[in-house]
Amino acid sequence: MTEFWSLYVTVLTLGTIFALTWLLFATRKGQRSEQTDEKVGHAYDGIEEYDNPLPRWWFMLFVGTIIFALGYLVLYPGLGNWRGLLPGYEYLDTKDKTPFANGQTGWTGVHEWEKEMAKSDARFGPIFAKFAAMPIEEVAKDPQALKMGGRLFASNCSVCHGSDAKGAYGFPNLTDADWRWGGTPTDIKNSIMAGRHAVMPGWGEIIGEQGVSDVAAYVLTSLDGRKLPDTAKADPLKGQAIYATNCAVCHGPEGKGNPLMGAPNLTHPGAFIYGSSFAQLQQTIRYGRQGQMPAQAELQGNDKVHLLAAYVYSLSHPDEAKAAE
Repeated sequence: MTEFWSLYVTVLTLGTIFALTWLLFATRKGQRSEQTDEKVGHAYDGIEEYDNPLPRWWFMLFVGTIIFALGYLVLYPGLGNWRGLLPGYEYLDTKDKTPFANGQTGWTGVHEWEKEMAKSDARFGPIFAKFAAMPIEEVAKDPQALKMGGRLFASNCSVCHGSDAKGAYGFPNLTDADWRWGGTPTDIKNSIMAGRHAVMPGWGEIIGEQGVSDVAAYVLTSLDGRKLPDTAKADPLKGQAIYATNCAVCHGPEGKGNPLMGAPNLTHPGAFIYGSSFAQLQQTIRYGRQGQMPAQAELQGNDKVHLLAAYVYSLSHPDEAKAAE
């Protein structure tokens, strides 16, 4: 903040504390023994109040809070631009004199977090680095690595994919063989590092409502092998022609998808993360889907993502993980 506002906050804070201190001592009074039975002079329903001062312990408790406030403001930020004198916050690493990320000193919540992270990196960094130097397939067979990867998954991924990694509406199942962007160890790591953004356009205005129904009927019956609802007014053969013209470029002529584009395999039940009923397929075709997975490269870093990729890879290859136990 500017010097003016820094001075303003400092004067206001200290002025308030000193004013309260003056008021506390100015209104303090002792009591002689002959005054112990004096009353304030009013009564209600036979109840009267004695005119006694605050107990001494109460007064000293108030004084203690003032001393605590002054001590706190000396050690911690609270007076404008004052950074505080709390020991240990001159540098991120006092041994190497590594500065904090913002180049400032003194305690802040961010500085405390940075010091805790630095301690954690110093303790666990070598372990992460060891696994990062190994191929993902080998890491996926290491029990310690899987436990670490499982904790990372629970903390960062389970909110969307579920604690069992079997997905939810709009979020894919990571334990099966359906991979929109590829299921190799490298593909999985790339998905976690860079994130993914679905780019299926809506076709409702292009092929019309009847075209949406026809394509949904074709996907449901011919590609996924299910029965069309009796109430559906759609022609799978017409849908096939529309599919070949508009959809095959991404999903392929046989509907088996394209990992390079994130187009799912429409012949597998696990492909339909937004629902596989006739009505849900219509909804997807009509409006498209724009699901997004956030990139984790900056949040987790390469070493932790490497462990996460190994853990996710092990979920769809349980036999390999069990063989390593």
